Amino acid sequence: MTFNITNMLKPEVYNHPCHNIELIETHISWVILTGDFAYKIKKPVDFGFLDFSTLKKRKYFCQQELHLNRRLAADIYLEVVAITGTTDKPQIAGSGEIIEYAVKMKQFPQSAQLDNMLAAGELKLTHMNAFADMAANFHQSADVADINSNYGSKEAVYHPVEENFQQIAQQAVASDYTDQLATLSQWSQSQLTEKQSIMAQRKANGFIRHGHGDMHLRNMLWLNDKAMAFDCIEFNEKLSWVDVISDAAFLIMDLQHRQQQPLANRFLNRYLEVTGDYAGLSLLPFYLGYRAMVRAKVSILHLAQNNISAQQNQQILTEFKSYLELAGRYTKTSTPQLIIMRGFSASGKSTVSQQLLDKTGMIRIRSDIERKRLFASDSTTKTASKIDAGIYSSEATKQTYEKLRKLASDIINAGYSVIVDAAFLKHEQRQIFQQLTTQLQVTYNILQTTAPDDVLRQRIQNRKNDISDADLSVLEHQLANYQTLQKSETAYAISIDTTQTVDFDALLNQLNKQAEKDHKPAS
Repeated sequence: MTFNITNMLKPEVYNHPCHNIELIETHISWVILTGDFAYKIKKPVDFGFLDFSTLKKRKYFCQQELHLNRRLAADIYLEVVAITGTTDKPQIAGSGEIIEYAVKMKQFPQSAQLDNMLAAGELKLTHMNAFADMAANFHQSADVADINSNYGSKEAVYHPVEENFQQIAQQAVASDYTDQLATLSQWSQSQLTEKQSIMAQRKANGFIRHGHGDMHLRNMLWLNDKAMAFDCIEFNEKLSWVDVISDAAFLIMDLQHRQQQPLANRFLNRYLEVTGDYAGLSLLPFYLGYRAMVRAKVSILHLAQNNISAQQNQQILTEFKSYLELAGRYTKTSTPQLIIMRGFSASGKSTVSQQLLDKTGMIRIRSDIERKRLFASDSTTKTASKIDAGIYSSEATKQTYEKLRKLASDIINAGYSVIVDAAFLKHEQRQIFQQLTTQLQVTYNILQTTAPDDVLRQRIQNRKNDISDADLSVLEHQLANYQTLQKSETAYAISIDTTQTVDFDALLNQLNKQAEKDHKPAS
């Protein structure tokens, strides 16, 4: 019995008032909007990576969809309902034979989806903070894969990667992109071999978890001033029990594909800041490439459907090619830089570094956060430690800077430039980072943020909801005890007066020139 979706677009099918019935179709489902409620019906398809070919399977996966999506969008997922009657006269929750199942949801305005917010110019950096917090908290509380399970193994990681290339190759249009696809496939295999021990360690450390699996813009909502993610992968556990950095990579890739680098940078940095999972950066390019190929595959499968117009065909083909190009960019490497911020409390270090992060894609590590993470303190709560005591003792401060150095080394080795946001008022604190740049052969800069003492005092008094524990007594201690830059350091220093408007384009130009000079081949 063939299910005719057009017969579901009539008000009499539903047991509630309907208005403006609308159908949204993807390659695996139909979504019917009725006004107050939406109904998602799974297509009877089998793509290998998902199998909805029988009514029993579609019922099971509807139930899974309801259960799993309530983790991040409980407000909109209501129940699984049966569709009864006949294909000519279907009925929601009626009597008689069950012919299909649907997931019933609260209908939300399409304008709440992040892809639509972006198109309308309404998606802001502050939204990225909220979505990063949501994703980070979700990943930290999600179920952890059993160490004896296959999840996170070399085979489990590579199977969907290989499947993407195989399923793309089966489509006629793929013959025009044989060389590109072969290069990307070879890179993916080499990355898997190179990163195999890191992946094994990630699993042992509990980073393979039951994630969302499909966390891109179209599956995320800003609804009632709340970040939500819906439509997670319910149809294949191999695609949702993954490294958390792979789960986060989907949104980063999607934003980059849409030329939204500042939004992607903000999400990534905030996510890492909350989780502390900087080690995940070593695998991020691999997973970004994988996620780009997932969308390339979805595009090409859509092309294979019969009801595509010539115009849609061309749009989808253009999209497919753009994902291949993006995946290619992830295979490229660049020479990282290391920047340390230096300045008194309230001098503007975090404000300046945040602007640089949003513009460049650098990764920031902050002493205020890593100190508290190191000593098991809540980074959002101020501590009662006094100057040179508790987590601010000389030994604790030394351990904090050593941790920052270790993190900076890991980030650089992963191929990313890093900004270390700390006071750096003593020579020995700066010295270990200058030595690191020599060891790793990367460009080194010291960004000094400055402001008059009275301005610093006023800023300290005006602070609200700041993670820093520094108060006026801390500032006065800094002003009385700091060490000036040594002569050998001045060549690396750039001073920034934060009482003036900062010309970030000029600053970036200066940093780039320094990097070019450092890596210019000797004549």
